[in-house]
Amino acid sequence: MRVLIVAVGRMKAGPERDLVARYLDRAVASGKPLGLADFSVIELGEARASSADARKTEEARAIRSAIPEKSVIIALDERGKSIASEDFATRVADWRDGGKPTLTLLIGGADGLAAELRQSADLVISFSAMTWPHQLVRIMAAEQLYRATTILSGHPYHRGD
Repeated sequence: MRVLIVAVGRMKAGPERDLVARYLDRAVASGKPLGLADFSVIELGEARASSADARKTEEARAIRSAIPEKSVIIALDERGKSIASEDFATRVADWRDGGKPTLTLLIGGADGLAAELRQSADLVISFSAMTWPHQLVRIMAAEQLYRATTILSGHPYHRGD
């Protein structure tokens, strides 16, 4: 199963981009024996429309065009469900075992994701009720993807109960 992060906004070179790359490189290495591959990021430009609704609509169009067919979609949104890392890993494994070809995590722009994207997602996850900058959300998503591979492989990186 291919794993993608589709994110609105471009990260500049620096420690945040390096950290995302480090976690995704680790996920590639530990995910390969598990049937999880191509952990990568698709960056989309932020919309320039004058209103938040128009920006979200424009960004939703770009996001939709970047999502591969038959993909499982996880929307990252502050209104989403909070789940434990073990539960996240189990869901990833279930989707993989169910023959889903791609898992796509969505990260919206400064105004968030359009309601249509949240409503059509297979799962809406929140890392917190707080609002986070997309750079930090991208880091947290990459880390959780890596953590999921370590949980599924029994690697000691994750020290859950």
